[in-house]
Amino acid sequence: MSDYSILVLTGGSSGIGRAFADCFGRVNPQGIICNLSRTKISLNSDSFECYHYMCDLSDDQQVNSSVVSVLERVKQCSDDAKLLLINNSGFGSYGPYDELSLSHELNMIDVNVKGMMHVTGLLLPELIRRKGAIINIASTAAFQPTPYMATYGASKAFVLNWSLALNQDLKDKGVHVLAVCPGPTKSNFFKRAGFDEAPLNPGMGQTAEQVVECAFKALLKKRSMVVSGWQNRLLTRAVFFLPKRFQAVISRIVLKKMRLDSFKK
Repeated sequence: MSDYSILVLTGGSSGIGRAFADCFGRVNPQGIICNLSRTKISLNSDSFECYHYMCDLSDDQQVNSSVVSVLERVKQCSDDAKLLLINNSGFGSYGPYDELSLSHELNMIDVNVKGMMHVTGLLLPELIRRKGAIINIASTAAFQPTPYMATYGASKAFVLNWSLALNQDLKDKGVHVLAVCPGPTKSNFFKRAGFDEAPLNPGMGQTAEQVVECAFKALLKKRSMVVSGWQNRLLTRAVFFLPKRFQAVISRIVLKKMRLDSFKK
């Protein structure tokens, strides 16, 4: 990863995003990190340069302003400094669609989909010039319909398919695109989705650091997609052979049970 001297990251204040920043800083202490998020990033080390740009990815004006500032910083680096963009920001919700806040669901689309596309589009000329790379954080929810998390699953299906297509669009221009599909991860995701605590059984789920390690290894191998964790890989492969309507039925049973289990003492 020392080939990359510049990291532009969305949502680096916690969870997987923060783990990406910490790992990048350890591997490349001479590099710089530019974090776009609503909360300032706090890293385990202050030995490398980290710049925070206050940005709500659902707000077009804030995205435009923040990325202009990021580009000013990036262009101060040497021309041979490679750029890595990680679109990590995203959130979910839980419950039947008719019981959820419409504004919350629309905001989810703005952050998970539009914000990712907006940041990528603005940085793309610089990514092409520097022969950089893009990592987009999708999810194992991208592989099937997800009742009780309908909007989130659909948004991550977009991230996955868009990333795979973008990799083909940009490969001749020297830009590599990787879609990372984590399963349940120990982070703030479940709290924002409405759970008091993560509904994970002991031994299930991954840490953010494990997801990051998997992602960076896949990037170095020039893969276009990776599912993090062997259990998640088995599940996504099993689902592939089922018709979509059956996938939706099974997902409904599993995701409804997840909420019920979260209330068991």
